[in-house]
Amino acid sequence: MSKIRPRPCAPAAGRCAMSLVVQIVVGLVAAIHFYILALEMFLWRTDRVRATFGTTEEFAEQTATLAANQGLYNGFLATGLVYGLITNDLTFQVFFLCCVLVAGIYGALTVTRRILFVQVIPAAVGLLAVLVAA
Repeated sequence: MSKIRPRPCAPAAGRCAMSLVVQIVVGLVAAIHFYILALEMFLWRTDRVRATFGTTEEFAEQTATLAANQGLYNGFLATGLVYGLITNDLTFQVFFLCCVLVAGIYGALTVTRRILFVQVIPAAVGLLAVLVAA
């Protein structure tokens, strides 16, 4: 399988700026998912997170293990994006951004439309930026 390689940086053509935009957007998507990992794995039972997700104390207690598992998956998504950034491997970035998109669309359809703004739109912007930079 061939990797998607970024075009060489050509300052006159604005490629360096585009490369920086890609790194920032993909990094932001990764940061969002590391944040979600922290919320779901470690802070799920706190008042602030319960208010954010609209859950009761009883529900948070009952679902803490499920939330932690969900948080772990968000961590895998974030780690894949970070790996793609570190190795400058656009194939990894495209794959994990697509995973975020699919998970976000499913979440928006089944949980809350707010996920469109938190996960889907940033991932879509990141995917578009990566593809334009390729």
